[in-house]
Amino acid sequence: MSLVRAGTQGLIFDCDGTLVDSLPLYREGWLAALEDAIGQGVPPEWFHGHGGMSEHMVLDIVEQRLGRVVDRDGIISSARASMLRKLHVLREITVVTDIARAYHGRLPMAVASNGSRQVVSACLGHLGLEKLFDVIITIDDVNHPKPAPDMFLLAARSLACLPATCLVFEDSPEGMQAATRAGMAHVDVNTLQG
Repeated sequence: MSLVRAGTQGLIFDCDGTLVDSLPLYREGWLAALEDAIGQGVPPEWFHGHGGMSEHMVLDIVEQRLGRVVDRDGIISSARASMLRKLHVLREITVVTDIARAYHGRLPMAVASNGSRQVVSACLGHLGLEKLFDVIITIDDVNHPKPAPDMFLLAARSLACLPATCLVFEDSPEGMQAATRAGMAHVDVNTLQG
């Protein structure tokens, strides 16, 4: 059974946890950056469930739990730098990238990620995936991250597709909620992996 139904005119893929297995690298970078910034360790399981959130959404939770403001720019910079240093161990999620390769040149395709352009471009470039996509939308391109629909709506406009004709591939609750709010069908890629 094909996941891409007849009438689909554009495909939109999340990046982290969907196209690339970057969440463990993000987790390591964030845990180290948070420990440096707040002076105490954060349990690794704390990151579970925060993978689909934007950097500032994660820091909103950190500040709320600590009851104080943290050095957001410093933490973000440190976490990104850690991630970029570990690109050599980054792997693609082949069950999803195989779909992108199969539809490359057949349907217009975009990446829409809550990640920064710096990190998303580095991940896709490292694995040679960027050439599969007509457009790459990141947190840097919109005012409101997922679960707001902005990113997916911008991707659809950039692909010259109506939202209702797009299919989104996502791994996070925030991303799936954003797809629904954008009026797009979505595939939970977690159901494809094993």
